[in-house]
Amino acid sequence: MISVEAALEELFALAPVLETETVDLRQAPGRVLREDAVAARDQPPFVASAMDGYAVAEAAPGDRFEVIGTAVAGKAFEGRVGPGQAVRIFTGAPVPEGAGRVVIQEDVTRDGDVITVCDAPDSAAYLRPAGNDFSAGFRLAAPLPLRPGDIALLAAMNVPRVAVTRRPRVAIIATGDELVSPGEVPGPDQIVASNTYGLAALFEAAGAEARLLPIARDDMASLRTVLGLVEDADLVVTVGGASVGDHDLVADVAAEMGLERSFYKVAMRPGKPLMAGRLGATMMIGLPGNPVSAMVCGHVFVVPVLRAMQGLGARPAPRQRGPLAHPLAANGPRAHYMRAVFAEGALEVFERQDSGLLSVFNAADALVVRPPGAGPLQAGDTVEYLPL
Repeated sequence: MISVEAALEELFALAPVLETETVDLRQAPGRVLREDAVAARDQPPFVASAMDGYAVAEAAPGDRFEVIGTAVAGKAFEGRVGPGQAVRIFTGAPVPEGAGRVVIQEDVTRDGDVITVCDAPDSAAYLRPAGNDFSAGFRLAAPLPLRPGDIALLAAMNVPRVAVTRRPRVAIIATGDELVSPGEVPGPDQIVASNTYGLAALFEAAGAEARLLPIARDDMASLRTVLGLVEDADLVVTVGGASVGDHDLVADVAAEMGLERSFYKVAMRPGKPLMAGRLGATMMIGLPGNPVSAMVCGHVFVVPVLRAMQGLGARPAPRQRGPLAHPLAANGPRAHYMRAVFAEGALEVFERQDSGLLSVFNAADALVVRPPGAGPLQAGDTVEYLPL
């Protein structure tokens, strides 16, 4: 049995960084940028008006100007603004040569082609300098998970295609005679498979392509058949069947099929019966079958592996720190990931921590991390936690 930290090191050693591909900007959200994107021109590429109004050389209360033209977004006034002249201008339009400011339309009165500045005009110039947002050569640096704001910025940079990591292909296998798929009618001794659906959603949110394979029954032939469907995957994740019971056959069947096992069992709860290795060219992680154990291990182990595969570095899931709302007893010899919720600025650890309680996991927004052998804690003490 190894520590969580040692298990992560072993997993990162197994995880390849996947190749890149070039995609259109519309296919880029949620992908990981792998090559820097560079702007070829300034934004805006000209001095632009920040308001609707009149472009003039300078203005003082009571000044009168002759309106000699109009500038709108996408169509500049091509002449020059001289003393006593003004150009009607709209937000985003190029400011004409000779203009030093924009007098907003609320600060003038207009009579035909003549405007008069009011007695107390706004003193702001309302000019956006060329390159005010970014200049040519501005760089969006890789690696970077692309958020909606990044996509907007790339579009403004006139970058239509970007180099991103290929999405990791993850094959997920549930094991057990007791399982049926959602929508099926379970027998009196069966339950509905939930782990694989939650894990698929978690992995897809981390940038992967998740594929649910058929449920593998508790016999070696069924396991061989389903494991034989994973050749195109970068990672195969099995759920259940990795413990020490008579029907926990994943390790034996995978070994028979050539699994090079890296480790088995991690000093944590929930999630002790965790297994990992390489099955041919495919990385393999065997998760526990209890629903909460599987989801906790997904957050602690699989998501960091998926991030590493996408070129984001071999790093554990980021932790934060916060105060406890109540005392906690001393921890045992294994790291404990305790479901908790933030309430009024403090972490309330749920009393019920059974690894079969998905409703409690779903109500949690944090996993409070208790190190092995940690002593008792009082209300207000600071603890580390994983945001969910």
